[in-house]
Amino acid sequence: MNEKMLQKVTNDAGFIAALDQSGGSTPKALKLYGIEEDAYSGDEEMFDLVHEMRTRIITSPAFTGERVLGAILFEMTMDREIGGKGSAEFLWEDKGVVPFLKIDKGLADEADGVQLMKPIPGLDDLLARANEHGVFGTKERSVIKLANESGIEAVVAQQFELGAQVIAAGLVPIIEPEVDIHSPEKAKAEELLRASILSHLSSVPDDAYVMLKLTLPEEDGFYQELVDHPRVLRVVALSGGYSREDANARLARNPGVIASFSRALTEGLTAQQSDDEFNATLDAAIGSIYEASTT
Repeated sequence: MNEKMLQKVTNDAGFIAALDQSGGSTPKALKLYGIEEDAYSGDEEMFDLVHEMRTRIITSPAFTGERVLGAILFEMTMDREIGGKGSAEFLWEDKGVVPFLKIDKGLADEADGVQLMKPIPGLDDLLARANEHGVFGTKERSVIKLANESGIEAVVAQQFELGAQVIAAGLVPIIEPEVDIHSPEKAKAEELLRASILSHLSSVPDDAYVMLKLTLPEEDGFYQELVDHPRVLRVVALSGGYSREDANARLARNPGVIASFSRALTEGLTAQQSDDEFNATLDAAIGSIYEASTT
């Protein structure tokens, strides 16, 4: 584990940028960026365009380690270059931003009110490549739709089992059991989730850490016990479909939790903007999310 990265993630002010849209979410991300589906043909062109978008964000003068602690990358982004270097290497060496890697392969079909992660073939090889690129940690997402105790326990158990494999590879897992913001049982699901996470944290070795990426809760300060837990390096919040304004307001009411926004970060950015317009829009977004993360 890179000690300088560990100290930055642990101690510095800022937030984590989620730049890890993958196959299913990429067309939506490009459409919000002003690129319609008829502007490209096939996955290769689509991923070229989204890499251009991510490159424009990362190379912007607004995007630096002074306010952005880390960035989560899609596997294909890690394998590509920015500024003549591997994307993860560029983030750390040129921007002072700690690189993370999304490792899940998407969601299984819903059962017991949740969606577990699909199997991740070749994970050991992927973790080895992440280490070669100087990646600090990983991110893996499940989704909780209902307050079903057995379903939520299955989600958390799977997350911590995968987290143990990530820790064994020398990386820090960001465990992401997202509670759907539209769940009719959101508050109850959050109660069950918190209890399950606290139970499973006892399995994390004394010399290891996890990070938690959670939906902004219905009750302010609800995850304070997780923020304070000695095995939890950081609790970060996903925007989950909330607008940036709403997500920032909710985040600011949860001390110790920092942002890890995706759509709320890129809201308002378009391919058609001049560099000055793009950089100004991104600077304002980063400024507002940084402020909400450090309130």
